[in-house]
Amino acid sequence: MKGAPAPHIQTAPAGGIVRVTLKGELIAESRDALKMNEGSYPAVYYFPRKDVKMERLVRSSHKTHCPFKGDASYFSVAGGAENAVWSYEAPFDEMLAIKDRLAFYPDKFEIRPS
Repeated sequence: MKGAPAPHIQTAPAGGIVRVTLKGELIAESRDALKMNEGSYPAVYYFPRKDVKMERLVRSSHKTHCPFKGDASYFSVAGGAENAVWSYEAPFDEMLAIKDRLAFYPDKFEIRPS
C-alpha cells in the first residue's frame, strides 16, 4: 500500500548496540536496531521483536495513523506506562524496513545507542 511521499524520513542501521531500560531493567538490546530520522523530530530507534523482552509488554487497543508510515499499534508495559511502545505491523510499502519492529517513547524509557 502506498503512503504519502516522505522525503524527510531517513532510515538506516543504528550501528553498534542500542539498549532500552526502564528504571534500570533492560527491556531491549540490539545490534540490529534501525535509526529513523524524521524531519526536526529526535531520532527514533526501531528494534526487532527478537531483541525485546516481549513478556514485559501487553498489547493495548490504542491505534494511531501516520500519513507517511501507516497505522501504528501500541503496547503498554506490564504494570507500568500505557501505550509506551509502538509498532507498524502493516506499514506503507516505502516503510517496510520498520515492519513489526518496536519503538519506545524516550520520555518513558532510557534509550542508549553505543
